[in-house]
Amino acid sequence: MRGKGFTFKQFHIDHSRCAMKVGTDGTLLGAWASLPDGKGAILDIGTGTGLIAIMAAQRAPEAHITAIDIDTDCIEQARDNVSATPWSDRIEVVGSPLQEFSPSHTFDSIISNPPYFIDSLLSPDAARTTARHTTTLSFEDLVGGVLRLLAEDGTFSLILPPTEYSRFLSEARGRLFEKRRCEVWSTPESGVKRIMAELTKTPPQDSPLVSRLIIEDKGPMGYSDEYKTLTRDFYLKF
Repeated sequence: MRGKGFTFKQFHIDHSRCAMKVGTDGTLLGAWASLPDGKGAILDIGTGTGLIAIMAAQRAPEAHITAIDIDTDCIEQARDNVSATPWSDRIEVVGSPLQEFSPSHTFDSIISNPPYFIDSLLSPDAARTTARHTTTLSFEDLVGGVLRLLAEDGTFSLILPPTEYSRFLSEARGRLFEKRRCEVWSTPESGVKRIMAELTKTPPQDSPLVSRLIIEDKGPMGYSDEYKTLTRDFYLKF
């Protein structure tokens, strides 16, 4: 840790001005999502602190990353975080709703850790409501934006709780198709807590690849080998 934020191996994230702090969901998705080889284009929808965009820049050393958000504080914070990294020349932070975002090109990879609370009570904190609830980015709008902005052979990766992922799949049915899915368990006994999924615009020839990732398998500090392998390029503790 350093100041108000989280220090990774090659960068630091200040999250003091963002409603949603650095967490496991974003780090997992940033490490797991498929990225283009070479000089591809990557889009991070709802970037928040800029974490996933910065992770993408570290993992894909020739790609250009665009990160969008609608929260003014998050946009400013993401820009500050990006400017402090070695990859600031390849990451652009744009203040725009997905529904109005109209770049001149499509993206080889789109990534999103989206808001997902639909029926729950809204927070009195407007920024936290924007970050956590689907009031400003419904699954319908998310699917529509991905279909509009994703290259024909591109991939879209996201992370959601199981129930919300089922709702997302219902919205995407017949338009986006599962290529692979990772079921995330906190412990071997916890059951599925999150689902990371990669989808495409064309149906895959084979059934989706399904895997399981258990975070802790030997007590509160006993992280699984799979979790360490996935995140070791980022977490200082690994």
